[in-house]
Order: sequence, then C-alpha cells, then structure tokens
Amino acid sequence: MESQVRGGTRWKRFAVVMVPSVAATAAIGVALAQGALAASFSVSGQSFKVSADRLEGKGFAQYGAIDDGYTLDGKKTAHPVAVSAFNHADITNLCQSVVTPVPGLGKISLILRAGGGKKPVSADRIYIDVADLGADATFRNIDIGVAAKDASKGPGMKGGGEQANPYGFAQQADSATLLNVRQTAWATTAGTFELSGLKMSLSTDGEECY
Repeated sequence: MESQVRGGTRWKRFAVVMVPSVAATAAIGVALAQGALAASFSVSGQSFKVSADRLEGKGFAQYGAIDDGYTLDGKKTAHPVAVSAFNHADITNLCQSVVTPVPGLGKISLILRAGGGKKPVSADRIYIDVADLGADATFRNIDIGVAAKDASKGPGMKGGGEQANPYGFAQQADSATLLNVRQTAWATTAGTFELSGLKMSLSTDGEECY
C-alpha cells in the first residue's frame, strides 16, 4: 500500500522513523518524572547535544574510551570519547537534543528539557560519553594522571561492554562545578536519573539545544 501523501509529506515514512524513538523517550520521561529509575540514553549510534546552566558534581573521574554504535544506514562505527563520571550530579536547566534526517521532511529534532524550575535534575552514578565539551569549570582537590582503574573518587569505570584501558590516563576530583555547559555526547548512563519538570517536544526546523 502506498504511503499517504499530504502536502508532500509521507506520513507513514515519518511514523516509521520517528514513532519508536518518541515512544521510548516518552515512556522513559514519564517513569523518570514519577521517581528515580535506572536510565541509559544513546541514540542509535547518533551523537546528541546537551546544554545546562550549571552542573554541580560530587566524586568526579574522567578517562578515555571507545563507544561502539551504528550509523542510520546500519553500518557499524566506533567513536573515541572522554567518559565523565560523577557519584552524584545536580543539573540546572538541562536540555538534550538529537536531530534525525527524515526523507521528504528534512531534519526532525527531538528535544528534552528538565530542571528549569526550583528543583534541578538529579543523577547518581552518572556517566557521560563526551566527544566535545565547552564550560567554565572548577575542580576541587584534583588528581591528574592517575590510571583509570585507580580513580577512586568517582563511581569507578563503567564496565559492561565498555572499551577502555584500565591502565590508561585518567583524572579525578572531589567535586566539580561546570557553568554554561555545551557538549556533544554519544551516550549517557546513570544508576538513577530524576528529571523534574520534564518537557519533550518535536521540531521540524532542525532546532537544537545550542
């Protein structure tokens, strides 16, 4: 059966591409808004942008790793990342956006916002696989040049299927404050993730967090 065409838009094709990710994101959002839940965010091998006005982290560690993923056409790919890990983080005015090209529609944005009110986003044992980061950062009691496996101030290495050298370069700190955060990431995982004031939106103009 031919896809419906309205105003030049193939709506069934749009639904096939976007509905699964929207439904999954909505389900995660509802659960997280209702309480703490173990969470893992990665977007089918796509990078996504994250911004925040402020991140207050306790128990920080950072080390290098390789993230495996897939391109939108199903080809396996790998990406070098710096894993930033915190025992606990409070994040003010969090925004997360991912842009997906959809044939016939252009660039469709899925945007999540939370922690914009009096209560920030709260996360425990959070790992952010970062490809690019910009912020005004302050680290307290920092150790630079420890082996990744010996970084004891943070939550430890991620484990699982992570590709990281336990003897590779790492740094750690008792706490960290990051202001005006702008980063591109490949994955975020957390033991618990509480999103206060969660809002999700779709945009057809390729809108991003920054």
